[in-house]
Amino acid sequence: MAVFGRLYDVTLRWSRHPRAPWYLAGLSFAESSFFPVPPDVMLMPMSLARPKRAWRFAALTTLASVTGGLAGYAIGYFALDLVQPLIGEGGRWAEAYGRASAWFRDWGFWAVLVAGFSPIPYKVFTISAGALGMPLLPFVLASAVGRGGRFFLVAGLLAWGGERMERRIRRHVETLGWLLVAAVAVAWLLLRN
Repeated sequence: MAVFGRLYDVTLRWSRHPRAPWYLAGLSFAESSFFPVPPDVMLMPMSLARPKRAWRFAALTTLASVTGGLAGYAIGYFALDLVQPLIGEGGRWAEAYGRASAWFRDWGFWAVLVAGFSPIPYKVFTISAGALGMPLLPFVLASAVGRGGRFFLVAGLLAWGGERMERRIRRHVETLGWLLVAAVAVAWLLLRN
């Protein structure tokens, strides 16, 4: 069943849309404060489709993500009660919020930097930083370094690979897609218990 090849082709077409950078910025902003889809899903095909603009896309993603992180910080600082159902006892992000809070107490700046670079849900850290009153300047600096490092690495690798990488991904996209589905299923089963 060739599902992922068609999805890959559609994603590459969307990444060439004239408004794609606006969508990338919006997604990057939203992901840092409340939305569950990481901006990499747009940054990667956009960098493949237009390798000469990859650095610009990485900079846009970083700027929008840090700005979205400030929105998440503001939610934690000013409106923690509004997100309490998600992070309180039994809430959807309760465990992640508890872990993020503990990391902040232990590592502060470094927790934000690592969360910004890693696939850990960044919004949990932005909201936690605001709720725990992390100083704003170190928060912004750690966010910029962590998020920028991640997005420039992704964009740079894909731009460097260029058309060769696009052809290679296209050739193996079905296998990669089904491996990802299997990995998500295994992770879900392991985390469920």
